[in-house]
Amino acid sequence: MRMLKWIVATLLMLILSGCWDNKDINHRSLPIAMGVSYHEGSYTVYLDIPKVSTKDSIEVVSGSGNTINEVIDHISMNMETEIDLLHLKIIIVDKEFAKTGLNDGVASLIRSRHVSPKTLFVICDDSPEHFFRKLDQNANDGTMIYNFFQKNSGLNPEIAYTQTWKIFRSIHSFTNDVVIPIIKSGKTTAIESTGSAIMKNGKMVGRLTNEETLLLNVFNGKQTQGKIEVTGKATVQIVSNKFIHRSSFINNEPLLKSKLKLKVILLDTQANSSPATIKEELNKLVIRRFERFFEKIRLGGADVLGIGQYFRDELTRSQLEGWRTNYFPNVKIELEITTSIRNTGNLKGT
Repeated sequence: MRMLKWIVATLLMLILSGCWDNKDINHRSLPIAMGVSYHEGSYTVYLDIPKVSTKDSIEVVSGSGNTINEVIDHISMNMETEIDLLHLKIIIVDKEFAKTGLNDGVASLIRSRHVSPKTLFVICDDSPEHFFRKLDQNANDGTMIYNFFQKNSGLNPEIAYTQTWKIFRSIHSFTNDVVIPIIKSGKTTAIESTGSAIMKNGKMVGRLTNEETLLLNVFNGKQTQGKIEVTGKATVQIVSNKFIHRSSFINNEPLLKSKLKLKVILLDTQANSSPATIKEELNKLVIRRFERFFEKIRLGGADVLGIGQYFRDELTRSQLEGWRTNYFPNVKIELEITTSIRNTGNLKGT
């Protein structure tokens, strides 16, 4: 009997130890967004914290230090509540940080496990200080920046969506780079999209326009619902897109044959434009834009399309290590597009 009591007491102690460090939610601050700027080896961190007691209001706190985790700990030490980053939705960094390299910062965030790997990463043309100050001037509860990137709210097909874990993966990948959305404070709106950053091994090496980001999303198989202006002919909206890829080596140079199947609806047309003419012009326009887009990323040496993934089975590990320098500059893509027009619009049953 005495032994049974000891066993029960031990089990109770084990159960209690799991919850011992938990704090009441009233004693925790839950930032929605975090801004990080970098200059000459020093980090400045800004935390966008909704005020629980005040409707439509946010508080921005900041601090500086040698590492991101050091700054967060220092801010938490000087607040009456503990900083909890597990519910952080967005990390915003300045261009200097992105051009210097996100490697150390992203690795620190992933390994500390203070931030969810699914947290969205964004680059800001403004300094984070200016961006958060402008955001604070707009009456909001702190969720405006979060809603801007939500698929069921403000996310547009021409905007990239890149989570922290994808950046971490790309830094350690031989064949797959990423793009990161770029924003700034808007003139008539709170936030304005200015394109995407081309990232190579964690460093920003170039930019894409919003139109080029749409092409990237289509290539990656995302159902974009994006709109394309066919000059002087029509405006179409993509309702379905599907890519089929076949990879091979010709004379030791990589060749990717890609077939894109588009389904579009006509939003508006010129009176003398036939469906056949619109399809022909649309196909030419998409191919022309894709060729310019691909040439841009090839010059930057960043495989943001993940083309190297299609050749992994045909290359050894040592060859994959040299994909960006030995193979990617010589990649040829043959793009074939098939377009079908649903000119009945979004009516169901058609």
